[in-house]
Amino acid sequence: MSQKIRANSVLPARRERLTLETADGLTLVAELALPLEGDPVATIICLHPLPTHGGMMDSHVYRKAAFRLPALAGVAVLRFNTRGTWSEQGTSEGAFDNAVGERYDVAAAIEYAEFHDLPDIWLVGWSFGTDLTLMYGLDPAVHGAILLSPPLRFSEPEHLEPWAESGKPVHAFVPEHDDYLQPAEATERFKAIPQAEVVPFEGSKHLWVGDAEKVLDEIVRRVAPGVTLPLATEWDGPMELADTSAYNAHNLAAYKDVPVPGPAQT
Repeated sequence: MSQKIRANSVLPARRERLTLETADGLTLVAELALPLEGDPVATIICLHPLPTHGGMMDSHVYRKAAFRLPALAGVAVLRFNTRGTWSEQGTSEGAFDNAVGERYDVAAAIEYAEFHDLPDIWLVGWSFGTDLTLMYGLDPAVHGAILLSPPLRFSEPEHLEPWAESGKPVHAFVPEHDDYLQPAEATERFKAIPQAEVVPFEGSKHLWVGDAEKVLDEIVRRVAPGVTLPLATEWDGPMELADTSAYNAHNLAAYKDVPVPGPAQT
């Protein structure tokens, strides 16, 4: 009997808890979710929002990607906590470093995917994770980038120019009511990357609450164009249910009355 896929539905996949080792000697908490059978058609590496504001590898869009995309789209999902970031799966070593030391975290994730022959690697950054993607993600092993709610807060024009020169695809998903960068301004800012696609999401906000399904469909459209869309909303097979209450409580507490930090001043 088919069951409705809900926010906490966990579809079958091969899931492996990992540790990523950075070049500066830290161990990061990570998880790889692969299709239950066969090879993945593509790979996404998820770079999460600000850990100072509750961002982590289990932020809801990424959690749902790992729960669903291996089964529904054949896409491998690699998630990890950047330095000093907490989740129920553990806390990565180190401390938040204002997008400086995090360059080693991004490199460790890409290196893992490349070393394990994961196919067609895409970086999917969200908020702070989009800055990390633009600043440190232009690696020969990376096919392209998808940016969710890009604030362009830490990244500078000097980080956009190499992406422009590379010709690699860059897709910016920009909520209509984003707190930091809305579609019209994003279109102007991303003119620095001629091949960049700015995709407005009508009615959406920075945190994508209630819009995860739309986001996942559009990610799959770009990384795995052979997959039929929209993705299924029901599942005829085994399904587990995850307890996400701890993550929800953490996010609510973290976002309450906390100013968003900017780049470290040098």
